[in-house]
Amino acid sequence: MYVSVLGSDTEKQATFDGLDSVASHLRSRVARQLRLRVAPEIQFKEDDTIARAARIESLLADVKKRDAAATRGREDD
Repeated sequence: MYVSVLGSDTEKQATFDGLDSVASHLRSRVARQLRLRVAPEIQFKEDDTIARAARIESLLADVKKRDAAATRGREDD
């Protein structure tokens, strides 16, 4: 499962440590609820989509500023 965690690196690590410690319990609960003999192993991975989206937004804002400055520079000529 991909998980988005907000906070410092220490807080993120603590969150993943906690999730890893309950993974086997969650696996057995899922198996019981779905009446499965064998449930798949649950692994938690960091979802960095939010951070990547913020980086793209920042880059687009920089491009927009540069474009506006270049347009103003051409108008001054």
